[in-house]
Amino acid sequence: MKPLLGVISLDHELDQLNELTYFRCGASVPFAGRYRLIDFILSNMMYAEIVSVGLFIRRKYRSLLDHLGDGKPWDLDRKRGGLFILPPDWNDPTDTSRGELQHFHNNLHFFRRSPGKYIVYSGSRHINMVDIREVYQQHCDSEADVTVVYKQVEHLEPEHEGCIRLNVDSSNRVTGIHQEKDNHNIYMEMFVIEKELFLDMVDLCIAHGGSHFFRDVIQKGRGNLKVAAYEYKGYHAVINSVQSYYKNSMDLLKREHYLRLFGKQAVQTKIKYEAPTKYLADAKISNSLVANGCVIDGWVENSIIFRGVRIEKGARIINSIVMQKSIIEMNANIENVIMDKDVIVSQNRTLMGAPQQPFVIAKSSIL
Repeated sequence: MKPLLGVISLDHELDQLNELTYFRCGASVPFAGRYRLIDFILSNMMYAEIVSVGLFIRRKYRSLLDHLGDGKPWDLDRKRGGLFILPPDWNDPTDTSRGELQHFHNNLHFFRRSPGKYIVYSGSRHINMVDIREVYQQHCDSEADVTVVYKQVEHLEPEHEGCIRLNVDSSNRVTGIHQEKDNHNIYMEMFVIEKELFLDMVDLCIAHGGSHFFRDVIQKGRGNLKVAAYEYKGYHAVINSVQSYYKNSMDLLKREHYLRLFGKQAVQTKIKYEAPTKYLADAKISNSLVANGCVIDGWVENSIIFRGVRIEKGARIINSIVMQKSIIEMNANIENVIMDKDVIVSQNRTLMGAPQQPFVIAKSSIL
């Protein structure tokens, strides 16, 4: 297989998760007890043997930098290639580019120095385990200019309302790109394109005042590109709101959903060296995901508990998500709650949300 170059663009991803994105971008939001949202696309690229990945981000990236480090969990700590984190750091008064195209235009050296002939472009909001090698192979076989990845969802959910939809014919050709609400073909913000064509289209788009590659080049048909579609049939979730984050997290407590996401291959994440979780005499756990490093002496039901959480005697955690290093003190009760990192819930406190509108507690809060 010819070398592939990974491009992860977060420039156009809005911080839509309210309190969970006060201090971080969406790509670094914790998910499923151990991971961050960006881990899934990085793992997909690792399994496709992509050895150079460029990450383009504009704001709130401190947490993401801390999580990614040198890229070692995804086999990207390399002397040649590796993980290139490319925040906005340029000062060219003659530059007329805008949006994510500004990132691409001002980092041409990254593209030129990479040996990859094809670009795999992705965002971070669509959780999946796409086999990028299959997408690339179909792209080569179809002789298309661009191959976009989509999921035909069985049931349309509220999080799909803001997603781009595709019309696809029997030959896997894209015949329409739009946002018609009753279309079930959800574009997964991922495509494959030849690198030189990509750079030519970036220049063309900038010359015509564009700012977003997919919208201003592929969707608008600029350049008259031949666009093919790859249908992904595995696990898929869109995380673009607090409600979608909570719902898709809770769905992982169902065995069939968990196995669809994690049963085929491991998802890589930042390594933490912590002791196994310690369950004390009064601990009672049912239908929950519990990460390592926790100390539990209370009741946990239908919940996701991240690393290093302490749940004291008499506390009850129901239908909730508790993130790293949080402390729930004695006899506290929380239900339908999303609790960010380093939160302390005092003794005898009761916090309650609703399944359709979970109560979200911002990082480092004390209640």
